[in-house]
Amino acid sequence: MRRVGTSRARIVFELQRLVRGGLGFVVSAVFLVLLWLGWFPDLRLPGTGYGRAAAAAVLTVVLAGKIGARVRTSERRRTPRREAFSDAELALLLLTSVYVVLAISGGVGSPVYPLVYAVVSFLVTFHRLAVGVPVAAAAIGFEAVLSFSPAVSPEAAASFPEHVGFIIIFGMLNVVFLHAEVDRQRREHRRRLEEEVASMREEAREFRLIATALSPDKNVRTRAEEEQKISQGSVETIHQQLFDTLDLLKHVMDLHTVAVLWLNESGDRLKVKELCTDSEEISETPIPAPSGVMGAILKDKKPLILDSPRPALLPYYAAPTPVTAFIGVPVCEGLTPRGVLVADRRNGVPFTVADAETLTSAARQVVRVVQSERVFHAVERSKHEHERFYRASSELNRALTLDQVYDAAIAGARGVCDFDFAAIATYDAVRGTHTIHRAVGEWSEALEGTSHRDPSSIVAMVVKNKLALPAGGEWRERDVPVFSRPMRIKGDSLLVLPLLVKDEVIGTFSVAAKRPAAFPGDRREMLGVIANQVAISLQNARMYQIVEEQATTDGLTGLVNHRTFQERFAAMLGRAERHHFPVSMILTDIDHFKKINDTYGHPTGDEVLRRVAAILGASARKIDIVARYGGEEFAIVLESTDRAGARNLAERIRAEIEQQSFQSGKGAFGATISLGVACFPEDATQKADIIARADQSLYAAKHGGRNRAVCYADTVRASKPLKAVK
Repeated sequence: MRRVGTSRARIVFELQRLVRGGLGFVVSAVFLVLLWLGWFPDLRLPGTGYGRAAAAAVLTVVLAGKIGARVRTSERRRTPRREAFSDAELALLLLTSVYVVLAISGGVGSPVYPLVYAVVSFLVTFHRLAVGVPVAAAAIGFEAVLSFSPAVSPEAAASFPEHVGFIIIFGMLNVVFLHAEVDRQRREHRRRLEEEVASMREEAREFRLIATALSPDKNVRTRAEEEQKISQGSVETIHQQLFDTLDLLKHVMDLHTVAVLWLNESGDRLKVKELCTDSEEISETPIPAPSGVMGAILKDKKPLILDSPRPALLPYYAAPTPVTAFIGVPVCEGLTPRGVLVADRRNGVPFTVADAETLTSAARQVVRVVQSERVFHAVERSKHEHERFYRASSELNRALTLDQVYDAAIAGARGVCDFDFAAIATYDAVRGTHTIHRAVGEWSEALEGTSHRDPSSIVAMVVKNKLALPAGGEWRERDVPVFSRPMRIKGDSLLVLPLLVKDEVIGTFSVAAKRPAAFPGDRREMLGVIANQVAISLQNARMYQIVEEQATTDGLTGLVNHRTFQERFAAMLGRAERHHFPVSMILTDIDHFKKINDTYGHPTGDEVLRRVAAILGASARKIDIVARYGGEEFAIVLESTDRAGARNLAERIRAEIEQQSFQSGKGAFGATISLGVACFPEDATQKADIIARADQSLYAAKHGGRNRAVCYADTVRASKPLKAVK
C-alpha cells in the first residue's frame, strides 16, 4: 500500500508542477475559446455589458501580473529547455493580452490594431527562432479566431489575408534584418572579449608575469583558469598603480602628456601601456623601438630632453601635436631596458635636470610596481602548485591497492607539471625486465602491459645508476630507447625517475612532453619527491595485497578460503535472485584421502590437493567461485549455469582427475573424487539449503560407490534412505 500511495502522490505532484509551469498556455487556450464564442463585448457599441467588460479588464490585469511574475522569475531559470519553455509562455501571455485589448476595442477594426505588428516584431526579434516562429504562428491563429468567429460580422474575414500577410512580413523583416544585426553584435562582443583576454595575457607576459615557456598559446597549462585569474588581477593592479603615478606627475610637473611606453616580448616594439594626457590624439599603434628618439633613449639608457621637438619625433601621437618641450627617460630593470617614460609640455616651460631626476625616480617606481606584482604572482602560482603537490601526497598516502597507487601517482604528477605521456613500470631484478603497469597519454596503448629487457635503454640505465635521466629533463640522445627499440616515445622533454625503497630500485616512473623545457629544476625536484613516495606506496600496496590474499585464499592450494567463499556465494545468490538466473553448486571430496596420507605421507597428500585444486580452477570461469571448503573437500559455484551444465562440468572434472598419475616414494598411484550437485532455484533458494542439498548429493555419490557425480534431483527420485558410509 505504501508503494501505491507513493506513486499516486508522485503523479499528483507531477500534474501540479505541470499545471503551474504551463499556466500561461492554459489561460491562452481558455481565451481562444471565449473569443470564438464572442464572449468579449465591444465597448464602442451602445448597450455594452459592462460586467463582461469588467471581467475582460480583470483578465487583462491577471495576464499582466502573470507576465510580470514570469519576468521576475526569469533569473531563476536553469536549463535551456526550461528557459525556452518559459520564454514561449511569456510571449504567448503577452500576445493574449494584446488580443484581449483588441477584442474589447472593436476586433480587427480596432484603432489599436497595429499594436499586433509591433508585438510580433518585438517577440520575433528578441527571442530565439525556436520561440519566435511558433509565437508568430500563434498570432496567425489568434487572427483566424478573431476573424472567423461566429460572433463577428462576415466583413471581418475579408481582412484576414491582409493581416496575416503583414504579420508574416513584419516577422520575416525582423528575422532577416534585426536578427542578423543581433548576431553581428554578439559576434562583435565575443571578438572584443577575446581580444581583451588576449591583450591581458600579452601584457602579463610582457610584464614577465607569465614565463615565455609557459605561453598559453601552446596549450601546456592545466591551471589555465587560475593563471588567467591571477594574471588579470596583477595586470589591473599594475595599470592602476601606474596611472596613479602618472597622474601625480602630470599635476605636479604641469605636463600635457605623460606615458609609459613598454617593450614587447621580442624587444622590437614599444606600445603605450598607461598614460595621463589632455590630448585626444594618442596612438595605439606599436612604435619601432630601435629607431628615432625612443631608440636613442633605450640605447644610451640616459634621459633625453628636447625643446620644441618636431611632431615626427613624438611617435606616440597619432596626429601632429604642437609640443614645446619633451623629456624621455629609460625604464630599466637592472641593466635590461623595459621601456621608456615620456612626458611633454605645451606651456612653453622647458624641462630641467631636476625634472629628469624626478622622472628617473618615477621610472624606478614603475619597475618596482611590476616587480612587486611579479613576486605576488609567483607566490600565488607556487602556492597553488604546492597545494596540488600536497593533495597528491595525501592521495598516495591513502592508496591501498596497486591500481589506486598508479592512479594517484599519475594524478599527482599531472598536478605538478603538464606532460603528454607518463608510465609506471616495475623492475624484476632476477629476470632483468621492466613491466609497464600503467601508461597514459598519446603513446600509452602500445606500451601498457608490455615487458621490456633492453640493457641499453634509459630505464635500464636509471635502474643501474639509481639516478633520474636524462640530465636536465632534455632528451638529446634520440637513438637511445626509453624501454626498448621497437617501442619509441616521441618528444623533446623526458624524465625517467627511479622508484627507490631502501636503496633498492623496484621500478621507474617516466614522464615525457612534446615541448622543450617541460621539466625545469623545481618540477624535477617535485617529481622526485613524488617518485619516492610512489615507491613506498607501491611497497605498501604489495604488502597489503599479500595480507589480503592471505586473508581470503587458502595457503596450500591458492583457492578462495571458506570464509570468503561464504561471502561471495551469498553475493552471487543475491544477484541471481534480482536478475533471475540459475546458480549451481558442486561440492567435491577426494575419495579415500586419509588412506593416501597414511600410505604415501602427508607431503604427497598435499601434492594431490594442489593438483586437484589446479584442475578445478582451470575448469571454472572467472565469474565462478572455486574454493577449498575444508580438508579434502572443494566447492565450485557456477553463475548462470543450470543443472545440466553443472552435471556436464562435474563429469569432465571427475574424468580428468581419474586420468591423473601421482608420484611418490612408493611408486605412482591414482586418485578419484566424488561430486554432489545442487541448483538454485530448483533444489533450494537459501544458501544454507543449497549447501545442504549439495552435501546430501555428495553423500549419495559416496554411498553409491564413489568416483561419480550425483545431482540432488537424482537423490529425490531414488527416494531411498541412505546409510552412512564408513
